[in-house]
Amino acid sequence: MRIPRSLLLTVVAGAAIVLVAPLAQAASAALTATFTQSSVWNSGYGGAFTIVNRGDAAANGWVVEFDLPAGSSVSSSWDSVRSGSGQHYRFANASWNGSVAAGASTSFGFNVAGLGTPVNCLLNGAPCAGGPAPSASPSASPAASPTPPPSTPAPSTPPPSGTIVDVSTAAQLSSAMAAARPGQTIRLAPGTYDGSFIGTAVATGAAPITVTGPRTAVVTNPAPAGSGPSCPVPTPGWDPGYGIWIANAAYWRLTGFTVANAKKGVVVDNSPHVTIDGLYVHHIGDEGVHFRRSSSDGVIRNSVVEYTGTAQPAYGEGVYIGSANSNWDCHGNVGGMDRSDRVEVLDNRIGPYVSAEHIDVKEGTSNGLIRGNTFDGTGISGQNSADSWVDVKGTGYLIQGNRGTFVPPGTFANGYETHNPVAGWGCGNVWRDNVSDLGGVGRYAINVTSTSKCAGNLNVVYASNTVSRATTGLTNIAVTP
Repeated sequence: MRIPRSLLLTVVAGAAIVLVAPLAQAASAALTATFTQSSVWNSGYGGAFTIVNRGDAAANGWVVEFDLPAGSSVSSSWDSVRSGSGQHYRFANASWNGSVAAGASTSFGFNVAGLGTPVNCLLNGAPCAGGPAPSASPSASPAASPTPPPSTPAPSTPPPSGTIVDVSTAAQLSSAMAAARPGQTIRLAPGTYDGSFIGTAVATGAAPITVTGPRTAVVTNPAPAGSGPSCPVPTPGWDPGYGIWIANAAYWRLTGFTVANAKKGVVVDNSPHVTIDGLYVHHIGDEGVHFRRSSSDGVIRNSVVEYTGTAQPAYGEGVYIGSANSNWDCHGNVGGMDRSDRVEVLDNRIGPYVSAEHIDVKEGTSNGLIRGNTFDGTGISGQNSADSWVDVKGTGYLIQGNRGTFVPPGTFANGYETHNPVAGWGCGNVWRDNVSDLGGVGRYAINVTSTSKCAGNLNVVYASNTVSRATTGLTNIAVTP
């Protein structure tokens, strides 16, 4: 069959076009991994790797590998699947953070026993700083310096606006919180937000400010920087290492997302009516959540707080209400005291590996509610007299319908305790319907330190409380029917 000349010319011309046309560049991912230390103590440190996709296509799955010098070892890790042998460690993505969109990031963290830092870092078989895979086994020299992260927006960048502000980067979140106004919702996309995030706007009950996101939106602050005042207040150029800091504000709502790998988790200062709902707070250097400096009428509910005190076990409270009287010079802003009154702690899971009290109620605070929580005392440290789920030094609290357990390791004396560091405080508290399993270690479910210091305003333990596996019994005071 003969091909018509006109068709032949068309085919040849088309072929010529194909031969000379430039080849299209396929979209691809380009991952880098950057190591940071969140905190350092005498015998170890907390570390993290942030994985950034600088390519133009999503990455599906990642594996970071590195070596630690002899004498150092990974003692715990999170947000990854850990394996390895000897001094070589391998961290694969968890089920929820393996996909990294173009321009996005994710992270995982770990604690190290010893002070040696990672060397010979590989990400998916290539250097963590980017570039092709090595042709031979990696040498003993450290990986090349990582590419610097993208710079934050210039000061001239207009602040976010609108009723709903969607954010997907740390810079966007920081800017949105700084510019927040009543009635606004800041909505986090899945990913890792590494930096300093401070909210200072005063909202109202009718128009609160909401910061919300899924659990896969992870707020971290692994690297405090600069120097600030002796009494913490937001200060330009100073990053105190808090995950989320609400300061001198009111009516903020924090819902759904994760706060991890920070010096302190969520700190609420001089900010009434702040609600924390459904947060996951874990692997925090000191306390998980702190209502401080007369932050009254706050609520934390439906949240999980675990693995606190990773840097300083003595200060690893799960939920901290108020301030010790020794800190009232800084935080005693109402009548010389920290009056973080009427705080409610509802339906949370606190523990395991909360290294201090699961809830520490300080003197100077009153009339709070602790109800429906689950306490897992595994890993409580015993440092700084932290040897109970709840220590009540405030007055007029109702502790009701909570369930507590203890299983070693840990140091455990009693389920609930009262103390009276300031005259008139640690009194008038009520326990109802609590279920306590002391694991064959704890003495009393509820130990009241003193009755003489609470004359006229006694603590009350009702018979509806139950205890199992106590070395002594339900309580050391008379039970009220």
